[in-house]
Amino acid sequence: MTAADIQRVLSVMDALGVPRGELHPEADNGGYDAAACETPGGLVRFRSARVTPRKSGLFVAVWRRASDGGTEPFDVGDQRRLVVVAREGSDVGAFVFPSETLASRGVVSVDGVGGKRGFRVYPPWSAATSPQAAATQRWQCASFLPLTDDAPAPSSTQKLHAEC
Repeated sequence: MTAADIQRVLSVMDALGVPRGELHPEADNGGYDAAACETPGGLVRFRSARVTPRKSGLFVAVWRRASDGGTEPFDVGDQRRLVVVAREGSDVGAFVFPSETLASRGVVSVDGVGGKRGFRVYPPWSAATSPQAAATQRWQCASFLPLTDDAPAPSSTQKLHAEC
């Protein structure tokens, strides 16, 4: 879960010929390697998820600074995709979440209503320790792209290309 893993995702995008702008760090959520870049489909935000000591899965912060100085969840229109990189030991991968999926799951707000400032991700290797975690893992894994030293599987690269 490092900025190097985000660079790995960008390398896959480049290898697939996905046009993109330069990656720019974001001031908010810096502890999660917050960054963003433009693609023809819209803004793509990147975050690295963190292992936490007491719960399975990994946690990621996804908020923006509000005009009053407080924090608020991202809105569905703030980005086209959210790419969350997950790493535990030698296991590494990225969730490529469409903003609409995050809205339907209550992670981002819709017209300023709802949303969260952070959420847990459960990669395929993570043991879901509750029924809620297992249900979350099921919908999240549909957006998961394994990152290995080998070339990604064709279905994974097609997913990333289609998502961006």
